[in-house]
Amino acid sequence: MPETMIALTIYSKPGCHLCDDMKAIVDRVVRTSGLSIGIEHVDITTDPDLEARYGLEIPVLLVEGTKIAKYRVTEAELRRALRARAGEAG
Repeated sequence: MPETMIALTIYSKPGCHLCDDMKAIVDRVVRTSGLSIGIEHVDITTDPDLEARYGLEIPVLLVEGTKIAKYRVTEAELRRALRARAGEAG
């Protein structure tokens, strides 16, 4: 049975140091998790609706469409969320 891919989405914008920090944490966790994970990076400056929705909250991290963090996420928090999602899928 093929492993289900977990979808992560990061809403961010260029020049945002919190966004860069979150992307680094996500990349590190994904690289070492052993899970099948896809990451979509969304630049909110390309869409006025996204800027209006997320402009004051970025970065925002979604796992399978559910917001799990804004501003910051720790490696431990993300690993817990991914393990929970992988458990649901398995």
